Amino acid sequence: MRPFKFNNALNSVGAISVVSADLTARYLGGGTNLIDLMKEDVMQPSELVDITRLTNFSEIKKLGKGMSIGAMATNADTANDERIRENYPLLSMAILAGASAQIRNMATNGGNLLQRTRCSYFYDVSTPCNKRKPGSGCSAFQGMNKGHAIFGWSEKCVATHPSDMAIALAALDAVVQVVGPGNAQRNIPFADFHRLPGEQPEIDNNLKHGELITSIHLPADQLAEKSYYLKIRERSSYAFALVSVAAALETNGDSITDVRIALGGVAHKPWRARTAEQWLIGKRPTEANFIAAATAELKNAKPLQHNQYKIGLAGKAISRALEGAMQGGSYGTMEANK
Repeated sequence: MRPFKFNNALNSVGAISVVSADLTARYLGGGTNLIDLMKEDVMQPSELVDITRLTNFSEIKKLGKGMSIGAMATNADTANDERIRENYPLLSMAILAGASAQIRNMATNGGNLLQRTRCSYFYDVSTPCNKRKPGSGCSAFQGMNKGHAIFGWSEKCVATHPSDMAIALAALDAVVQVVGPGNAQRNIPFADFHRLPGEQPEIDNNLKHGELITSIHLPADQLAEKSYYLKIRERSSYAFALVSVAAALETNGDSITDVRIALGGVAHKPWRARTAEQWLIGKRPTEANFIAAATAELKNAKPLQHNQYKIGLAGKAISRALEGAMQGGSYGTMEANK
């Protein structure tokens, strides 16, 4: 047991002041990831600042033509909110595809975005890991990397982002709203929130130290009717994605006018399939075109020694998710060994 201070924050100003003054202090929301990391001695924060009393960040509300979901709202409350289910079914189904009911009841939206990789080498403190200890090496790069990245990795880190919720938020072009010291507020487009590993894999996102996520803005769109979330995993529940796809379409007659595709389980951050999206604009929503778009996207994939299979898996998953979206479905799951 490593000793640490525990601070009950009464307001965001106090919480930000404490964390920003100490580089090893951390905010504590649901604790579903941070506490595990502390138990495994992967993270050793000097102080935890409990922000669960910041109820002003728990609201899920209409905001203009879109919606705002509070960072302290639980995953369960968000997924089951009638307005989210009706207008953003992609987000609801992605959340429900993740973890267990018990964890979703505790986990917060802000914490979901900040959860760290589930790479086994990251969790094993006896092995080198640049994300855990910069400069020590990446054990997964030459090790067992079956579940690791095929896009955007560097020799410093080949880990993947574990969130399901974040994949849907990437497809929905969400915006993360944060506040920092001095009440400085800024909006971060979701595409810019998480980072690829590059030379600093220990830095997961573009938050500045001390900044606190307050809410996530969901812009209005016309994609609710044709959206689908597909998660492929090694067992039917309580497993992270080998590959996941958040897909949404808007059509005018026989032509695709808007399309969003985001992939999980393939990169250090939620991966927007921009090449596939651009390929599909103006095309007919056919299986042949979906396959062609997926093929175009995956030409840029760079598999590791043990995850070549992800290229074929991701191609089929993209096509199947787009077909599901056209049929007006919301969620699918498939075990990889079936």
